[in-house]
Amino acid sequence: MTKKEKYLETDLPEQASSLPVDRREFLKRMGALGSGIIVYFTCGDLSVLAQRRGKGGGGKRRRQTPLDFNSLLRIGEDGRVTCLTGKIEMGQGIITSLAQILADELYVSLDSVDMIMGDTDLCPYDRATVGSLTIRVFGPILWAAAAEARGVLIELAAEHLKIPVERLQTKDSFVFDKTNPSNRVSYAQLTQGKKIERHLQGKPQLKPVSEFTIVGKPHLKTDSFEKITGRTKYAGDIRLPNMLYAKILRPPAHGAILKKVNTSAAEETKGVHIVRDGDLIAVLHKYADVAEKALEKVKAEFDVPDSTIDNRTIFDHLLKVAPRGSTESRRGDIKTGENLSSTIVEETYLDPYLAHASIETHTALANMEGEKITVWASTQAPFTVKDQVAQSLGLTPDNVRVITPPVGGGFGGKGSSYQAVEAARLTKLTGRPVQVAWSRAEEFFYDTFRPAAVVKIKSGINDSGDLVLWDYNVYFAGNRGLDFDYEIPNQQWNVYGEWRRIEAGIHPFEVGPWRGPGNNTNVFARESQLDIMASKAGIDPLEFHLKHLKDQRMIGVLEAAAEKFKWTPSKTPSGRGYGLACGKDADTYVACMAEVDVNRDTGQVRVKRVVCAQDMGLVVNPQGATIHAEGCITMGLGFALSEEVIFKGRKVIDQNFDTYEIPRFSWVPEIEIVLINAQESPPHGGGKPAIICMGGVVANAVFDATGARLFQLPLTPERVKEAIMHS
Repeated sequence: MTKKEKYLETDLPEQASSLPVDRREFLKRMGALGSGIIVYFTCGDLSVLAQRRGKGGGGKRRRQTPLDFNSLLRIGEDGRVTCLTGKIEMGQGIITSLAQILADELYVSLDSVDMIMGDTDLCPYDRATVGSLTIRVFGPILWAAAAEARGVLIELAAEHLKIPVERLQTKDSFVFDKTNPSNRVSYAQLTQGKKIERHLQGKPQLKPVSEFTIVGKPHLKTDSFEKITGRTKYAGDIRLPNMLYAKILRPPAHGAILKKVNTSAAEETKGVHIVRDGDLIAVLHKYADVAEKALEKVKAEFDVPDSTIDNRTIFDHLLKVAPRGSTESRRGDIKTGENLSSTIVEETYLDPYLAHASIETHTALANMEGEKITVWASTQAPFTVKDQVAQSLGLTPDNVRVITPPVGGGFGGKGSSYQAVEAARLTKLTGRPVQVAWSRAEEFFYDTFRPAAVVKIKSGINDSGDLVLWDYNVYFAGNRGLDFDYEIPNQQWNVYGEWRRIEAGIHPFEVGPWRGPGNNTNVFARESQLDIMASKAGIDPLEFHLKHLKDQRMIGVLEAAAEKFKWTPSKTPSGRGYGLACGKDADTYVACMAEVDVNRDTGQVRVKRVVCAQDMGLVVNPQGATIHAEGCITMGLGFALSEEVIFKGRKVIDQNFDTYEIPRFSWVPEIEIVLINAQESPPHGGGKPAIICMGGVVANAVFDATGARLFQLPLTPERVKEAIMHS
């Protein structure tokens, strides 16, 4: 049995668990899909158990959780296969990789698989599409489901052909007699005109990794043609008869309270509808631009809370309000490490608030008919939206349907979907379909930002260049990315506040996940400090890393990146502009190396080349994984070089991309991706690993080029120029 097969038969993380759905509700949902075989399967029966992992790594076993509706497929009378999943597609490519898993395990062609995603009336419950969990958690469940379905088909074929199950084999949507391949029956023939509830008798056999023909092979995203030709319909592209566009009165700052409002001037606009419902004041019209112009005529006064915090003083504020810390890891004794050190370095690293800056702003269309409402929402969590809408409107969840069209980027920011609740409230109040599409200014105001964070590190080396002291303290970035070891005899990791925690008096606005939350901050700080210590020791940065690492997977990605990069050892700063950084996210090990040019007169940094190596276990779609990593690197250039939310008090100053600068096409360097061949290992996440390295790898390359060390992201020309002047 391979590691992959063992993985499919062992415990899964907690996120795999689902809400129970009874048989009557199941058949009600399936009625909308027409005839064909409906396969019931219980992943618990396949020894796939849900488990909550403990921090110590071994974890506790929790009760066995039936997953019979969390990965459901249907085989139609036309032979096509439908996969129903609560996961959503937001450009990450799971519409393709999940189809690859299903097609390979079921022995059908990839183009015969149809995906229904994020429809709460048709799909199984799913907590959300977050955390790079889709392939590593939902994937094994889907593998098990496909194996069960194939087993059912073989049993049906045995009855149809009147030959023993042992003589049957599947290929290309057929079941055939191994001793006489011409004696066969198609999946379509077996399902024609039938609706069958069936459990497999016995345990399904998973396809060996060595027999994969679709998984592990590069495939173009199956929705590429629709997207590049503009045929894809996002939430903002959906139109319903008699619909209205809503523009909503917004406060000037977070925490502002409305004192009074006058809508009389707006009411003079022909065809306009004014809605006031508690805190919701909206102007609606059949044309969006007319609604917007009418909203400008609304006169409102707000009480704005006083606050002296801004993007410059936020770090001092965070240190003042930080809660008591928790020690995540400790080894040896810090005082002993100080005594053993011939060189001690203490530094503080600063990382600002970041916006998700997705191309598509938060958008939703809602339509209410009787007591039932349908919401088309750009969201990463359709089932959460379903509950939010039900609660807001006083409906039972059964009366709420959320459909998630393709989402134009999320990065963790579309887990919160207030726009869907706004659209739902307005459609109930007006009796007409209503679309709410946030403007770019609204997006910046209401987006949940990645929290600003501070990291303080004290580290020491002895006369041999060995790290003997590591005292790491992180404020508001959490412990993500701190779970792999360097060989340091005296070390401790202290965490003060999590990135996900929202408490009064800490952040001036809402914060939340941002592509590898916390990890990009921790990698920037840790890898910068390690680079400093390598320079103090007079040792090449790669050699310094390898000298202190014991994890073979991390060593492997560093060596693979170095080979592709053609890294040659040198003390730093060497003037070459080379940098490296490594880390771990979503169980994937990643190492990046970069080459930069720095204009000493202007401080402008140009990243010329990036090599990224990843060990992500079994890679379902190598092309998709490569594109993912390239996207991470490109997006990572933004938080490394330019992105920073500017605010004053509780007012967000950034309202568009004229001030919040995201990467441009001209910034994109030569990118080379190395995927470690680890097919016998379980699949790991690929949505975030490469991005976590970008702050550290660019900062280290800038130091190598100029001798200037920067301790605050982003590395703007002004900061780089100032650092060069003082280096």
